[in-house]
Amino acid sequence: MKALVTGGAGFIGSHLVEALLSKGYNVVVIDNFCGGRSQNLTTVESDIRIIEADISTDGTWSHAFSGVDCVFHLAALADIVPSIQQPEKYFRTNVHGTFNVIQAARLHNIKRFIYVASSSAYGIPKIYPTSESAPICPKYPYALTKHLGEELVMHWANVYSIPSLSLRLFNVYGPRSRTTGTYGAVFGVFLAQKLAGKPLTVVGDGTQTRDFTYVSDVCQALIVAAESARTQRIYNVGSGHTVSVNRVVELLGGDSVNIPKRPGEPDCTFADISKISLELGWNPQITIEEGAKKVLENIEDWRDAPVWTPAKIDSATKDWFHYLDDKVS
Repeated sequence: MKALVTGGAGFIGSHLVEALLSKGYNVVVIDNFCGGRSQNLTTVESDIRIIEADISTDGTWSHAFSGVDCVFHLAALADIVPSIQQPEKYFRTNVHGTFNVIQAARLHNIKRFIYVASSSAYGIPKIYPTSESAPICPKYPYALTKHLGEELVMHWANVYSIPSLSLRLFNVYGPRSRTTGTYGAVFGVFLAQKLAGKPLTVVGDGTQTRDFTYVSDVCQALIVAAESARTQRIYNVGSGHTVSVNRVVELLGGDSVNIPKRPGEPDCTFADISKISLELGWNPQITIEEGAKKVLENIEDWRDAPVWTPAKIDSATKDWFHYLDDKVS
């Protein structure tokens, strides 16, 4: 089997590349190294083909789809604040870029297409655990553009008969996780702070809970989806449990400091994973305790990461509060 991974130099993408190689896949990576890092692929670069290209722009990169069996589309811009400040950029990458990728898949008769979607599309759910049938209510441009990408993929699957699945991921963490944002990368932010001897910045009172899903579990879900016969289906991918941010602080160790709660963030994220479990036979394997231990063992990954202080976070999130406060009901 030959697989193509867009965004393969990123956090999840690089782990997926390793998992695919371990199963005997031939792998091609397309990445513009905007969010991804070349060092994420250092140990496997001799075993894969890497194409540096921007999917939001037409180019010869689409020729790499020739002879590919399965496409895993992970390339995207993330984070809330930049998406509020630069919505055009997010639309180009997350929507038009997805259009370019699904079109390349169509023109090269790809056998399987797996889209990586975001649970942020649910906004602030009213029911927990949250199923795939919950209302879609994105609160900021990042969430909207990721959902629009999913709509494109499902529509192309229907009209052009491209066997496709979309997986909505919940709070993925693990080695190499992003550290540049002030949202969605709690473990990365905390570990950089811990290395620097700074207090861990806890949003609100820390009692909010998250469905933290370990990256190796996510990769297995993606591969199981690719190897299934299902099509035109959407699946949640979560841990099956929730844990408070305060519990994460306890597991990682260190002092903490509280910063203001941010609009548009739910008090709880909790995936109903019964559908993927029943239809694809996938279930998560890594507990939060095991996952926290694994990231602590790899804490040096965050040695050069930016260290977020309350003052820096306050400055970086001013637009967050300005645009989203009182608009998230």
